[in-house]
Amino acid sequence: MSVSYSSFSAPFSESSVRKPFPACPNSRTLSVPSAAISRFQVARNNFPAVADGRLVLHGSAGNFCRRICGLKLCILESLNLRHQNGRCRRASEFNSFKNQHKDQSADHFGTNSSNEGQVSGGTSAINLSNDSIDETTRTTSPPGQSSLPNLHPDVSTEVGTSMESPSSLLQTHSSKFSVQSDGAPSLCIAVIGATGELARKKIFPALFALYYSGFLPENVGIFGYSRKDLTDEGLRSIIAATLTCRVDHESNCGDKMHAFLNRTYYLNGGYDNKVGMAKLNAWMEMIEGESAANRIFYLSVPQEALLDVASSLADHAQTRKGWNRIIIEKPFGFDALSSHQLTRSLLSKFEEKQIYRIDHLLGRNIIENLTVLRFSNLVFEPLWSRKYIRNVQVILSEDLGMQIGRYFDGYGIIRDIVHSHILQTIALLAMEPPISLDGEDIRNEKVKVLRSIRKLELSNVILGQFKASSEDHVDIYLNNLTPTFFAAALYIDNARWDGVPFLIKAGMGLIQHRVEIRIQFHNVPGNVYRERIGHNIDLATNELILRDVPDEAILVKVNNKIPGLGLQLDASELNLLYKDKYNVEVPDSYEHLLLDVIDGDNHLFMRSDELAAAWNILTPILHEMDKNNIAPELYELGGRGPVGAFYLWAKHRVRWADD
Repeated sequence: MSVSYSSFSAPFSESSVRKPFPACPNSRTLSVPSAAISRFQVARNNFPAVADGRLVLHGSAGNFCRRICGLKLCILESLNLRHQNGRCRRASEFNSFKNQHKDQSADHFGTNSSNEGQVSGGTSAINLSNDSIDETTRTTSPPGQSSLPNLHPDVSTEVGTSMESPSSLLQTHSSKFSVQSDGAPSLCIAVIGATGELARKKIFPALFALYYSGFLPENVGIFGYSRKDLTDEGLRSIIAATLTCRVDHESNCGDKMHAFLNRTYYLNGGYDNKVGMAKLNAWMEMIEGESAANRIFYLSVPQEALLDVASSLADHAQTRKGWNRIIIEKPFGFDALSSHQLTRSLLSKFEEKQIYRIDHLLGRNIIENLTVLRFSNLVFEPLWSRKYIRNVQVILSEDLGMQIGRYFDGYGIIRDIVHSHILQTIALLAMEPPISLDGEDIRNEKVKVLRSIRKLELSNVILGQFKASSEDHVDIYLNNLTPTFFAAALYIDNARWDGVPFLIKAGMGLIQHRVEIRIQFHNVPGNVYRERIGHNIDLATNELILRDVPDEAILVKVNNKIPGLGLQLDASELNLLYKDKYNVEVPDSYEHLLLDVIDGDNHLFMRSDELAAAWNILTPILHEMDKNNIAPELYELGGRGPVGAFYLWAKHRVRWADD
């Protein structure tokens, strides 16, 4: 039996009905108004009306029952199909497009695979299978978009549509495409450079953590895009090896992971990004259907490929049914000129509000605590100025466990860490109170700080490079001038911070891994306990310490009396250790920043004017390096850094934090 109408064919065989319809007890005649039937093309074709304007159905019990149930199917289907036929057709086109793309981008022989999709709720379970055919490819509608209603809870039906593919297709690869029962995805996220180390180890795990926690829609679409010849299952197996559930995410971890992987797809973009992005756009449109949907594009690509990828994406892959946002990885140029050219090119294709320049170090909890501690605690804000603060130290040191790959060579620590993370930290710490927590209001205040930083003098800068031998077993690819250590004294020329040195220390291959901000206050004027403190009054300096590594903590250093009959003072730390106070696993910084992109919160992402202001601070030093007017000082791998940094601290009357 075959039920047909103008635009759909659903072949039924006796064997495909796993549980037969209940047999009617005897032969019956059913009369219905012909006007009601005439509205359905399938009814007019299969059930002609009699002369008196009534429609008569007759036949044996089994035949009669099958025909009336078929009529019911067609009536319900025709009503439902007016809304869903377009989506069903797009789903069929999606499978055909995906199969054609895979066949054209791969040169291996065809393989067959099959998948089963299940639809919850009131829709029928549909078996999906793809067979290898020379010139004709059988494709099926995605399970979640099938418009066939379930006439009986125990009925399973095989449904297929025939579509003729180009003769160049030699094989068909099956694709599992599961759409949740709540419809097409409202958000699609594409990771460009999906097979790279950053995507595998950081981006996809962060997306899964957000998906598990409910911060991503259940029907989100995740797309991997690169030049490697992979299938959906190939990418999923790569991703699955890096996915883990946090301690507080143990329940249903396997089910969530399976659901996330089933919503992850792969596209080989080839070597022509314009063609590749057009394919990605077509793919997304087929999945999104007619629904409004937003898109995020994470550009995890080398700097030299960024512009071509971004331009092709802007021209061929942006949606018109929602917002588009792109995430760009550091470094954001090599100097002021190259950064300006990059920014100008990006702004010719995108609006400023679409661009998110990401630095994962800014997603750490310590960065958010900077503004929370200052603006939500009365005890700190009145002290936040030159009147009470003596100096500020921003320290980021990496130990031997941090490997330096080929990416670092040619960029160095200035472009990689100082330009973004260090200067953004200083801007957040030193900015004036914003009028609100809106991202643009915060960025307005940050850029004021960056523009107020005094031009760096060579005498206030120390560069270093660790020396390593083959016995050290360190993965390094450094030329003669690539710095792995940077120390400097910055001054902010405004009323709040005039004369306060901001000391930076950022280095690789040092004795310990340490990330912290130290705010040292002035000594108490006319301190009556001076003689009780000891020979070094600096040891009694009050400090506020925000530590991220080794253990996240907020420390306040105060002076107190030592218990006993005498009167001697000691410097102690009031310690808020996060692991003792909060029994939770801290999310990775990529989770934090990706969620900010989804929410449209851009306060931790550099705006174009911030970017330019930061390069204006550092570009003169980079040019002096190019002229060989300043060269890195060698230091021992696993040591404390260049000796010159100790003299720089002493010059500005600051004691090293780790002394």
